[in-house]
This record gives sequence, C-alpha cells and structure tokens, in this order.
Amino acid sequence: MTSYSCCLILLLFTWNTAAYGPNQRAQKKGDIILGGLFPIHFGVAAKDQDLKSRPESVECIRYNFRGFRWLQAMIFAIEEINSSPTLLPNMTLGYRIFDTCNTVSKALEATLSFVAQNKIDSLNLDEFCNCSEHIPSTIAVVGATGSGISTAVANLLGLFYIPQVSYASSSRLLSNKNQFKSFLRTIPNDEHQATAMADIIEYFRWNWVGTIAADDDYGRPGIEKFREEAEERDICIDFSELISQYSDEEEIQQVVEVIQNSTARVIVVFSSGPDLEPLIKEIVRRNITGKIWLASEAWASSSLIAMPEFFRVIGSTIGFALKAGQIPGFREFLQKVHPKKSINNGFAKEFWEETFNCYLPDGSKNSPASTSFHKGHEEGLGAGNGTSAFRPPCTGEENITSVETPYLDYTHLRISYNVYLAVYSIAHALQDIYTCTPGKGLFTNGSCADIKKVEAWQVLKHLRHLNFTNNMGEQVDFDEFGDLVGNYSIINWHLSPEDGSVVFEEVGHYNVYAKKGERLFINENKILWGGFSKEVPFSNCSRDCLPGTRKGIIEGEPTCCFECVDCPDGEYSDETDASACDKCPEDYWSNENHTSCIPKQIEFLAWTEPFGIALTLFAVLGIFLTSFVLGVFTKFRNTPIVKATNRELSYLLLFSLLCCFSSSLFFIGEPQNWTCRLRQPAFGISFVLCISCILVKTNRVLLVFEAKIPTSLHRKWWGLNLQFLLVFLCTFVQIVICVIWLYTAPPSSYRNHELEDEIIFITCHEGSLMALGFLIGYTCLLAAICFFFAFKSRKLPENFNEAKFITFSMLIFFIVWISFIPAYASTYGKFVSAVEVIAILAASFGLLACIFFNKVYIILFKPSRNTIEEVRCSTAAHAFKVAARATLRRSNVSRKRSNSLGGSTGSTPSSSISSKSNHEDPFPLAACAERQRQQQRGCKQKVSFGSGTVTLSLSFEEPQKNAMANRNAKRRNSLEAQNSDDSLMRHRALLPLQ
Repeated sequence: MTSYSCCLILLLFTWNTAAYGPNQRAQKKGDIILGGLFPIHFGVAAKDQDLKSRPESVECIRYNFRGFRWLQAMIFAIEEINSSPTLLPNMTLGYRIFDTCNTVSKALEATLSFVAQNKIDSLNLDEFCNCSEHIPSTIAVVGATGSGISTAVANLLGLFYIPQVSYASSSRLLSNKNQFKSFLRTIPNDEHQATAMADIIEYFRWNWVGTIAADDDYGRPGIEKFREEAEERDICIDFSELISQYSDEEEIQQVVEVIQNSTARVIVVFSSGPDLEPLIKEIVRRNITGKIWLASEAWASSSLIAMPEFFRVIGSTIGFALKAGQIPGFREFLQKVHPKKSINNGFAKEFWEETFNCYLPDGSKNSPASTSFHKGHEEGLGAGNGTSAFRPPCTGEENITSVETPYLDYTHLRISYNVYLAVYSIAHALQDIYTCTPGKGLFTNGSCADIKKVEAWQVLKHLRHLNFTNNMGEQVDFDEFGDLVGNYSIINWHLSPEDGSVVFEEVGHYNVYAKKGERLFINENKILWGGFSKEVPFSNCSRDCLPGTRKGIIEGEPTCCFECVDCPDGEYSDETDASACDKCPEDYWSNENHTSCIPKQIEFLAWTEPFGIALTLFAVLGIFLTSFVLGVFTKFRNTPIVKATNRELSYLLLFSLLCCFSSSLFFIGEPQNWTCRLRQPAFGISFVLCISCILVKTNRVLLVFEAKIPTSLHRKWWGLNLQFLLVFLCTFVQIVICVIWLYTAPPSSYRNHELEDEIIFITCHEGSLMALGFLIGYTCLLAAICFFFAFKSRKLPENFNEAKFITFSMLIFFIVWISFIPAYASTYGKFVSAVEVIAILAASFGLLACIFFNKVYIILFKPSRNTIEEVRCSTAAHAFKVAARATLRRSNVSRKRSNSLGGSTGSTPSSSISSKSNHEDPFPLAACAERQRQQQRGCKQKVSFGSGTVTLSLSFEEPQKNAMANRNAKRRNSLEAQNSDDSLMRHRALLPLQ
C-alpha cells in the first residue's frame, strides 16, 4: 500500500512538472529552494475548449521583456547571496521560477508545483523510494506581480503557511492577515497611492474626473479607496468604468464612448498595462486627445502603453512610480545573458529569439510544439519584432547592447529592486534561523529551528519579526500587515528629442512619512502637458467662482457642478471657489466686490458736517442774542421797563436761556458716556428753570392785580425770596428726576449696528425711556400751568407780564415739543440728536423772542416809552377800566331799582356818568400825566370798553369848602365807587414795586 502511494504521488508530480517542460522554467538546485513567479508573457492565447479531446495547457503569448528582467533580478540576488561569506555561509540557495503569463490559471498551476513538492517532502518517502533527482521543498515564494494573481496564489500558499513575498502586488485587500496569513510584500499598498492621487488632483484644483479600473483585485479596491479620498476633498467623479484585457470589442467601445462624451479631462486609472492596452489602442484609433491620465504604478511605466505611437493621446500622463533602488553589478549581469551561458534559465532562449527576431537552430525548434509556439509569435501576437512567416536563424554572436529593449532599461530600477529586496528579506530570515541561539529563539521555550531541516512556517515566523538594513542603508521591517511603507516618485511622460521614445521625467515625490498636507511635492516647471504645454489644463465641472462669490448648488447635479452666487452684503470671500461666504466682523462691512471687509462708516452728528455746523451756529447765535439781551437789561436795569418786568427774575430767566442754548451743544459731536449722561439732564433742568421763572413772574403780577387791597402780608409773600424759592422748588423736582435716572439707568454711548448694515451709528442709549418721558413731561406740565396763567393775565398791563407774548411763547413751546415726540420716534441714527437739538433751539428762540425782543426794542429804539409816567399811565388805564366797569355795573343795578320804585332821578355835583352811543378811541398814553392832573381838579375821564364810551368824573374838592355839600353825595355814591377805589388802591400799591 505504501509503495502504491509513493508511485501515485510521484506520478502526479511527474504530470505536474510535465506541463512545464525544461524550456518553461528557470531552475537551480540548492540546500534551500526559493520559488519565483514572474510574468514572462503578457497573457495566454484564447482557445475554445470544446472538450472533444483531452484539454491542453493554454499557450502563453506576447513576450514581456521587463518580466524577464525581474526574473534576472531574483537570480542575481540568489547568486550574490551564495557568493557572500557572511550571509548564509556554507549554505546554497536554489530556485524554481515559473512564468505566470499574467493569468491566475498559470500562476496556480505553478503554485501547485510548490505545494506538491512540499507535500511529498512531508510524507518522508526517501526510505521507500530511491529519488536521486529529489528537489528540496520550496520554503518561500517570490511573487507574483498582479494583485489579482497574488490573491489567488496567497489563498493557496496560506493553507500550508508557505511565505509569499510579492514585489509588485499593491492591493490593500492583501493586508488582511485573517485571509492572507503568509503574504508579505516589498511594495507599499495602494491605500497610500490612492491618497496621493487625490492629493494631486486637489493640488491642481481639479474636481471633475473620470475613473477606470481593472476588473480584478488590484483595480477595484484601488479605485474604491480613491473614491473615498475624493469624496473627502469634494472631488466629483463623472464616470467609473471597469476594463480587462479579456474584454470583448463591444465593451471596449462602450467605455471609449463614455470617455469621448465626458466633459471630465482628468482620468484616474487603476490598472495594469495589459488590461489597459486594448482601451488605449481604441482611443488612439479614434484620436481622442486632450485628456490627462493619472496612472497608478502598475502601468505608469509600462512598455505596453508608453509607446511613441500612443503619445499624442496619452502624452499628458502623470503617474506614480516606486522609489528607485541601486543594485551594484546588475547592469553587467543583464548584459551577460546568453542562451548557451544561462543553462539554468529556460527563458533565456525565448528572450534571445524575441530580442533579435530569430530562432535558435536546435532539435527542439523543429518539434511541433516549438513550431506552434513560434507561429503564434510570428502572427503578431507577441512583443517581438518579427512579422514574417519565418525567422532567420540566430548566430549566437548577436550583441545584446546593440538593440533597444526594455530589458536593459536599468536607469530606474523599481520593481527589479523590489525583487532584489524580497530575496534578501528571505535570506536574512534564514540567516536569523542560522544564527539563532537556543533559549532565545522565536519558538516554544525559546527554541530555534534547524536550518538543515527548516520548514516554510518557521521561515514565515522569522519574516514577521525581520529587521535588517539593506544595501542602501535603509531599515527593512514588515509591519503587522506584512507591508513595507515606502515613498512614491511622481513621473511625467516626455517625448525624447533624441530618438523619439517615451521617457519618464521625475517631477515630484510623495512622502508617506510626512505630516498630512506636507506629503506631496511637485515641481510644476518640469511638467509638460501634452508633451509641450506648461499651462495646467482645466478639469472642473464649472468655472472657478472668483473671490466675492460662492458656489451655489444646482439641483440634480453633483456638488462639483455649481453656479457662482454673489456674496450677500456683509459677507465676503477672498478665495477662489469658496463654498460659503464668511461674515464680516461686527465693526466691518464688505466692500463693493465682496472680496474683503472694510471698516464700517461711523456716523454721528459731527461738528464738521454741514448740518452740525448749522446747528452749532444757531446755538452760538442764541447764546449771543441772550447775552446781548442780558447786557441790555443789565445796563438799563434802573429803567421802568426793566423794573416792571421783575428784573431779578428776568436775569435768572436769561441765564436759564443761556443754559438751554448751551445744552444743545452736548448733542453735537461723537457721543461719549459723559456727554450722554449730561445732555438730557442739562436740557431738562435748563428748561424747567426757564419755565419756572416765567411761571413765578406771571403768577406774581396776577396775584397783585386780583388782590382786593394789597396788604403787608401780600407784600411779604410777593417778595423776591419767595419767588426764588418757588423757582428753586420747581427746578429741584426736575433735579430729583435726573438724579434717579442717572442712578438707576444711566445713559451711555451705544454703537448701533442694526439700523443700516454698512453704517455704525454712534448714539446715546437713554437707559430709560420712562425717565426721559418724566423729564419732558414735567417740563410740559410746568409749561401748561404757565400757559394757563399767561392766558388768564392777558388783560393785565402789558408792562407787567406781557401776557400775549408769553402765551405765544408757550404755544410755540407746545408745538415744538408735541412735534418732537413723533419726530423723535420715527428718526434714527444721528438724526435723533439733530431733532432734539432743533427742538431745543426752536423752543429757546421762541421764549427769547416773545418775552424779551419787544422790551429790547422799546429800550433801545423807543426810549420815550421807557418812563415812569408811561408805566403809571398803563397801570392807571387798567385801574380806570376796572372802575368804569364796576361803576357802570352799579349804575345799571341802581337804574333798575329806581324804575321798580317809581323812578326818581337825581344828580350830584360831585360825580356824574354819561353814556354815549358813539365809539371813540381811548385817551392816548402820551397825555396820561396831564389827564392825571385834571383828575385831581375834578376833570372828566373817558374810558372805552365794550360797545360804548363811559365818562367818569371824579371830584377832589377841598373838604373845607364842600364838606356839607358832599357828605350826602358821598353816602349815595359810596357803593358805586367802591370798586373804583379798590383799583386805585392797587395802583398805589404797585407804585413802590415800579
């Protein structure tokens, strides 16, 4: 049974290796075997498997010169390690390298070879079978290239914990250690590359792109990560398509139609060269130019795409390339390749034939399989140069350095260096096993693995804990995901002026170790767009919104498609494509273009503006006129007119008017806290003082004229002390209101931003409108009382209280302040102060003009009227009028009484009253003195009132001559003359006050 199992396994292994003949592998014996997977061909020939006969292995086509160079890098590294005296001394590394043909099926076919050999070794069949050609187990595999292929290989190798170190598979899915337990790589994963692509698009201010990805485990995860990064940066994707090298022509046509009709000029491509090649060929055929291609590292330097005949279409390519490394001696090693010298490399023969477009004449070339193989190349399926049906034989003397081939492009060793680094990583893991000290190992109880019987899982353990310094002095250690963090170079495709080939110009780099925002560096001066232009292409859905505008969303469109909306007043944007406008600070306002904020205009009732100057001039004029009147009254203080107007109260009244005019100046200029607290109390107290003086003055004269007989008590209460006391009490009430106001809610300066957006009105916040109402209300109350007394005193002698002028002044006062209330409530800003100044000035001028201008006119221009006789005449005239009314009234009563008794009439020589129906003017004031003398001699006096004239005769005979004659007359006339005597007594009582 055991012999049977041995023969069965050997048969299976023989079948497995038979599919890979001697010319389809590179193999060398050694103490430890490393496996290798490289894309020596770009693909396999399409073949319809109808299963009418035994299926044959598919044929690999289109030779990949770069893939062969990568294979050579692995062989070079192994030979360099074998010749090293310090690294794995006394140990020899061997290799078994297979061609994946860039397909999963071929890669798995090769991987089964590695796994089958390891399973044979695990059965320990040496004692049963004489296996002289036994090959040791493969303890690690270098490869594969594509992420989709590595995913399939990693799933298989992971079952047996065989370490796999990839040099070009960058899919971020492979970092999942739960699924890919034994996978490691010497290339950064695509997560950083996708982020770098989004950073480049953001750098050039593009926001409207298309995406194309290979339909495999490399393209799909890479483009998905890019979408995530693009969304964070507000980059919109116009279209997203999947491609494959095996897509049919109709699918390719559909993708090209989408690209041609798209307005996006930037196309992000996550794909390998073979998958992208059919699409590029169709784009070239249609001559679709003007696109910017952002290439992932898998095709950024692909020889399949970077061809001069494609340059007019993809000349604006910007791509990512791995950081180039240095491999000393590798150039010479590449140049030494020769089919006869490379006996362990079964791929060298085909490389030679494809490079020189010939065939090597040996027995194998005439075999049917070989003929079929070369026929496929000659039909144009390969990358070789032959297009004829037959190739000439190779001489073997061809010079490899005489031809242009990607194989010898060692100027930027990127993938080749990753292969080199992968081999050295495995070698250093084996070195750690070789130098392990028992008790300090990584295994149970610190034990170490036996280097001569080392197993794959033990090597995997040491790879996970690997830490060494490479030949460039860089630290190499795999992270917890089996990745190496590396940097990217950014390249731009240029057309060489020398030979017209495509060259890769390094224009920047991406440092994944740097802080976010500082990772990307691009030298724009080195970039050529389309091979010649320095101007950065435009790839936005909408044109940039200039400063002063913002992006407005268009319903139903992506966020990158927007309309530019002007910033509203008070907001600004100082950058292009602003998503929102920023609000200006409180004291600032947007300029006309809304690109910046400027200080708001400050407005208040300034001294320098025309309105403020006009109000100031009127206030100064009022102060001047009031001072002039005060000077006139002071100079003519002993004249009857001044005395008759109660000069002490007149002085106080003029002083209060000075205060009223002066208080208006506090409302002009920039409001400060102290001016705000001073102006309303100054205005209120000044006006109350003024109205109080007028009130007391008018009330005093009225009381004097209405008193029956002035007594000493009247004189006491009509004295100056009481007058000033009354003025003080009235003013004190206003002072109390102001003190309470200032204590509870003091006014303050206030910057009002709400009335007009671009203007700051500096005003006074009154603190309490109720207090302001009390202040003005109390003033108006006193004015109303004053108006009442003035109206009541309208028939008194005008020299004493100027009733009609005070009445007019109070009417003006009421009109001004009643108009002030709605005007104050409806205005705003500096006009509030202006309205109040106008009200103060109007009321003050009204009081000054009505009360004092007439007297100043008499004093200065009519001095003849400013005499004691004129004043007495006015008083006497008033007395006679009162007496006449009383006498006439008594006469009418007596006449009615006489008529009722039978009617006897009598007359007395002492007095007689006669009525006339005519209308005569009252006696002139100029003859008042003469008439007074006639009255003393018993003359007759005419007094006009009502609708007629009354002649009043008063006799003043000597008592010695007429005592008896007049006694009876006086008795009869005592009652009739009572009112007349009272009036005369009042006249005599007023004379001392004059």
